[in-house]
Amino acid sequence: MTTTPSPLLPVRNTAARLAQVDGMAVASFILGLTGTLVLNLVLGPCAIVLATVSLVRGTTRRTRALLGLGLGILDLVLLAVLVTADNTVSWSLGG
Repeated sequence: MTTTPSPLLPVRNTAARLAQVDGMAVASFILGLTGTLVLNLVLGPCAIVLATVSLVRGTTRRTRALLGLGLGILDLVLLAVLVTADNTVSWSLGG
């Protein structure tokens, strides 16, 4: 009988740990890409954190993690530009 590792416990198996880290890299890319369109304030920092953790833990998907990191930063820059453009806390593309 095999059991799946709990996400709260440290993973001892190298292949399972690497799969989790690679999953974080892919998730950071997807969150960063989605964050450019919606929920910049939430998805941008999530993408940055996941990308940083996956890079520190040695992901094999380094390019995907770097793209996630860049897109997460872009999310926050885009939010800052659009918020300061009309001096409100919210933004919209319509006039």
